[in-house]
Amino acid sequence: MGTAISLDLADDLPAATLHELAERTFAWMREVDARFSTYRDDSEVCRLDRGELPPAEASGDLRAVLERCADLWTATDGFFDAYATGRLDPSGFVKGWAAQVASDRLVAAGAPNHCVNAGGDVRVRGRTAAGEPWRIGVRHPWDPSATCLVLTGTDLAVATSGVYERGHHVVDPRRGAPARGLRSVTVVGPDLGEADAYATAAVAMGEPGIPWLDRLPAPWQHAVVTEDARLLHSRTLPLSP
Repeated sequence: MGTAISLDLADDLPAATLHELAERTFAWMREVDARFSTYRDDSEVCRLDRGELPPAEASGDLRAVLERCADLWTATDGFFDAYATGRLDPSGFVKGWAAQVASDRLVAAGAPNHCVNAGGDVRVRGRTAAGEPWRIGVRHPWDPSATCLVLTGTDLAVATSGVYERGHHVVDPRRGAPARGLRSVTVVGPDLGEADAYATAAVAMGEPGIPWLDRLPAPWQHAVVTEDARLLHSRTLPLSP
């Protein structure tokens, strides 16, 4: 997926069990990368995009992701568009979705206290090994060594989209050009794949994305940094004291 994946398992389990859980998690992430990468010519996404893979022969995961992307296109008035760049690229949903699935599997396997971080899309559950709520720093959009805010909680999905190393890479599908107006969008809610897509859609909208985020129903929350350096956020955002 072109990003780093990290995992913090905080349950007091035998070392062999923790090692196995970590191996399963990273094996899942490698499987997702092999299937959904837009950088690998042999991935299912690239083969489907080139017409070499009939949709009916795609994996169940790929078909499910494309269905979710279609639903999110409708929910965001077309601003979350897996074809915004002119080719199939569901990355704006897949990264968060993959981390959410990994987290769900850890809970099912008896490891309810953990943090999965997929390139800044973070799913935390339970508490740290020290028994404290998790703290999630949101990177400052101009200073890579700083955070613009810190969130805290025991059950959070936190997705951030914006202008970092890749510049203005989110495309406004209506103009077919890189979106402008919002430097960074963070969305917090119960599902990381959906949060990832909402953050991407809001960046694609530009400043009109701010009132759109305000209209999302509870428990969705957000924080936005504009191009002119304003930091705006939901009143109920779980900020660290």
